[in-house]
Amino acid sequence: MRTMGLDVGSKTVGVALSDELGWTAQGLETIQIDEEKNVFGIDKIGTIIKEYEVSKIVVGLPKNMNGTIGPRGEASQKFADLLEKTFGLPVILWDERLTTMAAERVLLEADMSRKKRKKVIDKMAAVMILQGFLDSKN
Repeated sequence: MRTMGLDVGSKTVGVALSDELGWTAQGLETIQIDEEKNVFGIDKIGTIIKEYEVSKIVVGLPKNMNGTIGPRGEASQKFADLLEKTFGLPVILWDERLTTMAAERVLLEADMSRKKRKKVIDKMAAVMILQGFLDSKN
């Protein structure tokens, strides 16, 4: 059984999956969503859960640097609740402070163009969220 990691934004959700042993995270894809229209990519996430036999979901929780939860964090909490109710799987909220900046730094160091970075940044952030969770368990 695999663990899924999600980096939730207002327009996209980055998706990562663990290997079957739960040691490493790999980026899978970026799902287009529209928060304003309540389109959250639930069908696509459900397909991934079935296809990869996902047993647990880790959702990045963007906290402010002082540890408080702002509007993006509240949106992630609501998304996590929706996932839990829809799929009946355990959903863990994982502190994701600085993961998007760290992902951006890795992609910059790889000398990736801005256009290419924009396409993969959310998927890369999902990998970092999931890998942080996996490392804390192993």
